[in-house]
Amino acid sequence: MSSREQRRAALYEKLQQLRAVTNSSAVNKTSIIVDAAKYIEELKEKIDKLNEELGTSTDQDLPMEVNVESLERGFRINVYSEKNCPGLLVSILEAFEELGLNVLDARVSCADNFHLEAVGGEEDGHDNIDAQVVKQAVLQAIKKWSDEQED
Repeated sequence: MSSREQRRAALYEKLQQLRAVTNSSAVNKTSIIVDAAKYIEELKEKIDKLNEELGTSTDQDLPMEVNVESLERGFRINVYSEKNCPGLLVSILEAFEELGLNVLDARVSCADNFHLEAVGGEEDGHDNIDAQVVKQAVLQAIKKWSDEQED
């Protein structure tokens, strides 16, 4: 097989993968790419909506700083609040578990404030997680914990 045919076969395979991921029923290249672009826009809108929902509630109810940094195989997660937050650690660890993250190293302070610095590694089969997904999961855990505190 010539290199041109190999490139053509590789491109075809990638387009089929893109078609599958975006649930496209299109058959030609242009339509698959258009469907993928629409799918990406829908995902961006969902992320913006989630950021809006989580940001307004969490930021107003409980000032909390959440940073997630991608590492070679995993993430560094920092969560900080000026207030002590009993039970928050458990909620965040449950979120890690749901994502398939193993805590490889962690430092936690829960005395006068709450500070978590953790390094999470992805379990086998969970290698499509990115930093934004981890941050959203942590923010959802904080919101869930905050809602439980109000009840």
